[in-house]
Amino acid sequence: MSAKRDYYEVLGVSKTDTVDTVKSQYRKLALKFHPDRNKSPEAAEHFKEISEAYAVLSDPEKRKIYDQYGHAGLEGRYSTEDIFQGARGNFDDIFSNFGFGGFDSIFESLFGRSGGFGGFARQKGHDLLHETTITLEDAFSGKRLEIDIKKNVDCNVCNGSGCASGTRPETCPTCRGQGQMRMTRNMGFSTFVTVQPCTKCRGAGKFIPKPCSECKGTGKMRGMKHLSFDIPPGIDNGDYVISGEGESIPGGISGDLIVRIRIKPHAFFKRDGADIFYDAKISIVDACLGKTIEVPTLEKNEKLKVEEGTQPNIIIKLKGKGMPHVDSRGRGDQYIRLVVEIPTKLSRQQKELLQKFGQTLD
Repeated sequence: MSAKRDYYEVLGVSKTDTVDTVKSQYRKLALKFHPDRNKSPEAAEHFKEISEAYAVLSDPEKRKIYDQYGHAGLEGRYSTEDIFQGARGNFDDIFSNFGFGGFDSIFESLFGRSGGFGGFARQKGHDLLHETTITLEDAFSGKRLEIDIKKNVDCNVCNGSGCASGTRPETCPTCRGQGQMRMTRNMGFSTFVTVQPCTKCRGAGKFIPKPCSECKGTGKMRGMKHLSFDIPPGIDNGDYVISGEGESIPGGISGDLIVRIRIKPHAFFKRDGADIFYDAKISIVDACLGKTIEVPTLEKNEKLKVEEGTQPNIIIKLKGKGMPHVDSRGRGDQYIRLVVEIPTKLSRQQKELLQKFGQTLD
């Protein structure tokens, strides 16, 4: 295992830089390496590294110990859980402005939800499902969806704080804002350490001395939330997840919103992945003599040359005229099947002409 890099080097700051400078630099790096924005394999590890550095350098006490004793000084005093939990408020302040979710949704996704921080799991709100139907043209060009979801929303009296007017949450005196209690027992030559959520603040690190009379301190009420988001060009039938927009619960993690998209069957186009299929009807005369026809695509009509002697059901490809690829550049193709229409009723003159034509083929 490689040795840890210097925290100042990781963030690109100096020992004389202020906490505000450290915070500003971390914000830039977090935007660059956040796994939701950076899909490279190394992004998650970089994000963990810069977040650990920030957790230490944004805390005056931990930063002082680190400046004196380096990594060894911290390893003898704090676990990884202690370091991150102590900086919970700092992280929440930054990520609330990013739209990525708060401390729990960010770091439990990196370190795992099963155990969470401090060895105990935090509850997650229920996922919500919203079903919507769009046209093939919408799927081709992309569309902005506007939906209203019935869910727990911030209390309109306390603005989600859960506190009565003129009051604010206070740091829990029992756990000192850590959200957890560590109990150490010495048994002979062994030391046992147990960690559990703080019984006073229930793992939140803060408590509300005077709850809001409307929401009873939960900060939430039943209501409607308006959401606006873009679906990308090329989208297909399926379920798409909007993280953190499901049900929220006090002291827990918000669930996700699952948007189930269904595409209406089209009047004459058929879709297979990124490719589009269309049947173009031509007369027997045009199949024999050839003709330039116009066929529709999802953008505009395209001219198509029918060669002399075209056989029924021949397929012609229009390259790049299909659906956009969602995860890569370029587009699929459109395939045109030429359907030769055979007349079902002929006049006497038409029959005579065909008979004469048939005799020429003998």
